[in-house]
Amino acid sequence: MSTSMKSKLCTDIGYVSINHVGEQLCGDHVEVASTEDGKSTVIVLADGLGSGVKASILSTLTAKIISTMIAAGMKLEDAVETIIATLPVCAVRRVAYSTFTVLHFVNNSRAEIIQYDNPRVILLRNGKNYEIPTVRTTIAGKEILRSEIDLEENDVFIAFSDGVEHAGVGGVFAFGWRREDIIDYVEQHFENKASAMEITSVLLDECERLYDGRPADDATVCTVRIRPSQPVNLLYGPPSNRNDCYKMMSQFFETEGIHIVCGGSTSSIASEHLEKPLRVGFEYVDPDIPPVAELEGVDLGTEGVITVNRVVELARQYLEDGKSDEEWCDKQDGASRIARMLCVDATEIHFFVGCAVNPAHQNPNLPINFNIKMNLVEELSECLKKMGKRIKVSYF
Repeated sequence: MSTSMKSKLCTDIGYVSINHVGEQLCGDHVEVASTEDGKSTVIVLADGLGSGVKASILSTLTAKIISTMIAAGMKLEDAVETIIATLPVCAVRRVAYSTFTVLHFVNNSRAEIIQYDNPRVILLRNGKNYEIPTVRTTIAGKEILRSEIDLEENDVFIAFSDGVEHAGVGGVFAFGWRREDIIDYVEQHFENKASAMEITSVLLDECERLYDGRPADDATVCTVRIRPSQPVNLLYGPPSNRNDCYKMMSQFFETEGIHIVCGGSTSSIASEHLEKPLRVGFEYVDPDIPPVAELEGVDLGTEGVITVNRVVELARQYLEDGKSDEEWCDKQDGASRIARMLCVDATEIHFFVGCAVNPAHQNPNLPINFNIKMNLVEELSECLKKMGKRIKVSYF
């Protein structure tokens, strides 16, 4: 690689939805996909007509089809033409069963945006609203807003469904939360170091407040912040073949970024490889999470299964509500620190997973999740992918 990974820009993505009051399913859907070479990211926010099951199915299909086609290399216009030609039209209202916004980030240097009947994307540049140049065009007989813009560090793109603009209708606001009011709100509450998920949560919390806690429509916010790349590497478990220890450790420590080591045996092998002493702590910051360890050359050393299991729980909560990190952002136990590094700080994560079987985890009386290390890694990877992180997993 000719340039340092830290010098590259990348997309930090965060999205959360609130459901129409009384509905179990959300009629909005956000899908994130990357091209095979990892150079481009596509994000689709689709809004199904109405609410409930039908809206959820249509928005999910719309978002998945568009993102999959673009990630596979299809031109943005061709993918949009395909979905517009496919989507049915409501016989009563004469509108499409799903509207959508497509954000396509190419080589992390340029954004292509296509919007079909969704509220227009807001761009904050240097914390202030920046009007994106937009052209009206027709695709498959439908009016589409098309934009293209070069990216700058700390650009913040905010896409949302019309449920956000409907907030406060007939209550706080006679005609809902107008675009100019939303822009004013995000400018006032903008913090330069806030993550995409934090920006999303601030905006959606206000939206829910304007609905007085009883949303009259599904509402979704998806934020993309352009930031410097921050790779994080996590080593978990010894290799299945003891002879592969050197190979595994060499690849792990030669990979640029933050280095986390999980597991007692794994930490011991890392200590031998680095020829540095391993100092295991005795202080239980959280009574349920084993203490962390110190090893020169490693940013964080922790216990294995118990800690990683908690990390998965924290990642799942963070993905659902976008603000649970408020509970663990200042905690210093191993699981909270890992969750913060992966969910908030990292833009790309490389898991180095050893496949050795730990005899201590084969006790049938232990909870089942203690016996499925691979499943923990898989679930954690999926959660992080949904946050827009680039994930790579290497098994040894």
